[in-house]
Amino acid sequence: MNAKRSTLLTLLASAATSAVSATTVAWEAERRSADTFRGHYFTNASFVDHTGRHVKFYDNIIQDKVVVVNMMYTACTSVCPSNTANLLNVQRALGNRMGRDVHMVSLSLLPELDSPSALRAYMQRYGVGPGWTFLTGTRGNTDIVRRRLGFYDSDPAADADLFRHTGMVSIGNDKIDRWCMMPALTAADQIVRSIEEIA
Repeated sequence: MNAKRSTLLTLLASAATSAVSATTVAWEAERRSADTFRGHYFTNASFVDHTGRHVKFYDNIIQDKVVVVNMMYTACTSVCPSNTANLLNVQRALGNRMGRDVHMVSLSLLPELDSPSALRAYMQRYGVGPGWTFLTGTRGNTDIVRRRLGFYDSDPAADADLFRHTGMVSIGNDKIDRWCMMPALTAADQIVRSIEEIA
């Protein structure tokens, strides 16, 4: 009787181990599939950051991170300075979480004018601290990424007006695929709350 029970328990344990192993393999495959999908969706378009480093948008900027993304260009004198000032308040409120738990990203809508050195000068002018990356690239890659992030208008004529894309901020957590958008001039504490809800 004990031998039969021992054999049965061994078989059950083996079956349970196999089931757990199969579930783990299936979960890993599903996670890889989701990562691949998000990588394709956001694209791995090439950009250059403010330090001159070449980066891939999904692999280096978005993947597995909580990000706060806005569109800007250094020659913008209307809403961009106010947006940057407000996001600086968000950066200060986040403190040492910046660059560790939360990453801010500003993407130039005029990459042909905004070189890495122009972006650095802009950052210095506004006192931008660590954990905030400014990107420039080609107009084609910029357009793809901004549209994938939700910075677009369904009317082509309106979409061509770059100024229309500078007033919003996109907040996302790639690990759990949660995203939201809000006006970039939303009170800094409300933006921080939205980041914390998504993070």
